[in-house]
Parts: sequence; structure tokens; C-alpha cells
Amino acid sequence: MSVTSERIKSSRQQKKLTQQGLADIINSSRGSVAKIETDVFTPSFAMLSLIADALDTTVEYLQGKTDSPLKTPAVDDNGDEPPLTEGQKQVAYFIDPSATPEEIEQIKKLVEIAKLSKHRL
Repeated sequence: MSVTSERIKSSRQQKKLTQQGLADIINSSRGSVAKIETDVFTPSFAMLSLIADALDTTVEYLQGKTDSPLKTPAVDDNGDEPPLTEGQKQVAYFIDPSATPEEIEQIKKLVEIAKLSKHRL
């Protein structure tokens, strides 16, 4: 099994979630979660991001890029908004590779609204 599938399963079990429970949170099916956990299916970055949020961890942890499952908030010295995460940059680039900083801010706001309403864009 891959590091990602092992960590998803382990994190889900630590949260005392069933596969169906995780599937309900990420708006997917139990079968999809089972296929991800057994390495039959590799989740997209978007799906991995939803899973990480549901399990209160980071995509980097689930991918094995870090050994710390804890989320750490970005801190900016000047009190402004924290810098974009790698995931946010990838989403903005995927939407429009020539996005201006203003357009990226609009995209961030849309993502925050979607997260609050628990709906996908």
C-alpha cells in the first residue's frame, strides 16, 4: 500500500470514522473511500484536499511529504493575510495560469465561501 492510502486509513480510524462516515463528509461514496484506502484508486488533488480537511490534517502529511499530521497556520510578519498555500496556488493556476493577484484574491474568497457552505464550486 502507498503512504497516502495507509495514512488516510490510519487517520480515519484515529478519528473513529467509518469509511461511510468519511464518505459522507467529503460527499463521496463508501466504495470510493475503500478504493482509495486499498490503492485501487488514486485520489485527485481536490479529493485529497477534501479528505485532509475532513481528517483535520494536511495534504502534505497524507502524501508522506511531512511526518507531522498537525495543521500549522501560516503566520505573516506584517499582520496581513497569510501567503497562499501550495494548494491554493495550484488551484488558482489551474483555473487561470495568468491570474492576477486580484483575481487570486477573488478565487480565495470563493473557496472560503464554498468551505463555509460545504458545497463544491
